[in-house]
Amino acid sequence: MTGGDGVPLTVGIDVGGTNIRASVVDGAGEVLDTVTAPTPHSARALEDGLARAVRELCQRHPIGAVGLAVAGFVDEDRATVRFAPHLPWEDAPVAQRLTDRLELPVILEHDANAALWAEYRFGAAAGGHNVVLVAIGTGIGAALLIGGQLYRGSYGVAPELGHLQVVPQGRACACGKRGCWERYCSGTALVDTALEMLATDPGRSTVLAREARRDPGSLTGRRIAGAAQDGDPLAIEVMAEFARWLGLGLAFVSDIFDPDLIVVAGGVSSSAPLFLDDARDHYAASITGARHRRLSRIRVAQLGEAAGMIGAAELARAALVGSTNGRPAPAHR
Repeated sequence: MTGGDGVPLTVGIDVGGTNIRASVVDGAGEVLDTVTAPTPHSARALEDGLARAVRELCQRHPIGAVGLAVAGFVDEDRATVRFAPHLPWEDAPVAQRLTDRLELPVILEHDANAALWAEYRFGAAAGGHNVVLVAIGTGIGAALLIGGQLYRGSYGVAPELGHLQVVPQGRACACGKRGCWERYCSGTALVDTALEMLATDPGRSTVLAREARRDPGSLTGRRIAGAAQDGDPLAIEVMAEFARWLGLGLAFVSDIFDPDLIVVAGGVSSSAPLFLDDARDHYAASITGARHRRLSRIRVAQLGEAAGMIGAAELARAALVGSTNGRPAPAHR
């Protein structure tokens, strides 16, 4: 079950809370075919939908294995979904269930790990050795590459960098704590910061203030970034505050892991020209011993929304053949 170059074709699936996206990926990381479907709300219906998507792709391509990128806790064997906040699985042996149904090898992977592996093999993290990926969207997802291998921790759930506490007794977080990094550095945080600033002085941004009064739900991170691009003074200040928290957080992360490369991914990364240079400055000013050490390179991810699917497919291929371009399959813990 190989492509024209003899390398197995595999399917990578991004299992999101809203949609399933399944893609056939070749050995060069190219997406050859994709199917999408709404995400069902029960475990059985979700597994039915995943099986249906893979079978549709199998009708058009010779598929050797399947990888699922899941936003949630995946066990150390990449077989069981321990918990996924937006999916109907809990302690569910998803890999075995789908393997039995499809008669194909199936592996699971945390979505940020899958995205980092894709960027390492084919994108912005190529050539990195110790790499941190920070995926900034509604919250913060993160992944670590140590010595060229994914680091999953002892039980498969590392790292939860978005829930490092940066402000004691700060903004409440859905995780149950207060002051988590993602509450100040995410798409959601952009909105919260804007609303706080507007509450203090509504006249600072006529456009955003009017929109917030009319419909607070219309104020999104994307809208704020667009307003900043258009020169709105309050939106520019919000982006500056976001850049400060990004730089501070990356300094914390670098003090712990000392990576040679940091990749900024996720939906907010599309607005990187508005904040990344400032974030680099805050990072350099905040890291311990900055004058006496080499600083991490900070890059924007290159593969966009397809990264999770590409990475999951590539990890499935590695598990299938036992190596990736001569390197052992990633299993570092």
